[in-house]
Amino acid sequence: MPMKIAYLVNQYPKVSHSFIRREIAAMERQGFDVQRIALRGWDAEVVDQEDQAERERTEYVLKEGMGALLKDVMGAAIERPQAFLKSLVLAMRMARNGERSLPYHLVYLAEAARVVRMMRRNGALHLHAHFGTNSAEIAMLAQCLGGAQYSFTVHGPEEFDKPVQLGLGEKIHRSAFTVAISSYGRSQLFRWAGHRDWRKVGIVHCGLEPAFYIGEESAPAVAPRLVCVGRLCEQKGQLLLVEAAHLLDRAGVDFELVLAGDGEMRREIDGAIAQYGLQEKIRITGWISSDQVRAELLAARALVLPSFAEGLPVVLMEAMSLHRPVLTTYVAGIPELVKNDENGWLFPAGDIEELARSMRACLEASPARLEEMGRAAYARVVERHSVDTEAGKLAAMIRDSLPSHAGAAV
Repeated sequence: MPMKIAYLVNQYPKVSHSFIRREIAAMERQGFDVQRIALRGWDAEVVDQEDQAERERTEYVLKEGMGALLKDVMGAAIERPQAFLKSLVLAMRMARNGERSLPYHLVYLAEAARVVRMMRRNGALHLHAHFGTNSAEIAMLAQCLGGAQYSFTVHGPEEFDKPVQLGLGEKIHRSAFTVAISSYGRSQLFRWAGHRDWRKVGIVHCGLEPAFYIGEESAPAVAPRLVCVGRLCEQKGQLLLVEAAHLLDRAGVDFELVLAGDGEMRREIDGAIAQYGLQEKIRITGWISSDQVRAELLAARALVLPSFAEGLPVVLMEAMSLHRPVLTTYVAGIPELVKNDENGWLFPAGDIEELARSMRACLEASPARLEEMGRAAYARVVERHSVDTEAGKLAAMIRDSLPSHAGAAV
């Protein structure tokens, strides 16, 4: 029989979490029976049909309200009083240096009690959480309550911005293992993990399914169009991109820029576009499906992503798998994938002039040069980011971490 494991995500499915959906599917191909657990997301609008299907397969911790959580807390306290007391002390310790006050961490404890009940009902032997934030704390508290062992994937940059407040070292120490998505990410985890726990930290890249890119080997578009895909937020740098577009416009460079996505900075970005009179040059799509993202990438010469802070953006992988070079910054794990002047253009984060120069270089590149860079991009991303290869690494970590009698089922 397949081994039963569970995945825990704060919100699932979500337009920006397609990489988690791909990983879960690949883990099922590895022979696991995967239980999907999320805190919220049952009533969120999703445009992708695959996300809609995933929503039907997901169990939601908060869907039944706080009354149901309190019932689970009382049950945990009665059934395992010592474990409950230890978990309560752990939640209080996490609150001591935490960004959020004690009541939030007590809610995490209640959510952990619900997760334990869900997993026991399903017979899951291992819990894997995505992101080192509250989902990893809930997984840790669930284990402390007597639940299954856990692991978690750290993406960044949020975890690297506030590692003390998130208790990152404690979460790593108590985990069966911890996953980074790049060598850079692993180095940041080494900063906050005790040396004895370094052996627990492995690398599993976010992966792409061949279905995303097979059959899409067209050369980059001849039209002077660039696309930026991502949430409209401060860390992605779209406001800087508008500033660079203004420089190109003043220099008489012909271009079209598509901002694919939506987010909290939409109004400010719209304002900057209007201020510079770039309404005919820059288009914002709002939230779009994975198929629409692929269509926008295929209609462009290249992807541009001027991020200030990152982990390793999945959209870079998606663009490169479609034979599109990328323009992006020297931050976090990006230079591990993108090689300057080989499969894209790298520039210093926050440098408007260098961003504009890179955009101009791409817009003025010959079709033959773009095609050459696109082939190099494809070759590198397929080599490093096959979802089944990466899921195999994660599967091996889970199997190796379990007692031998538990792993014998797979």
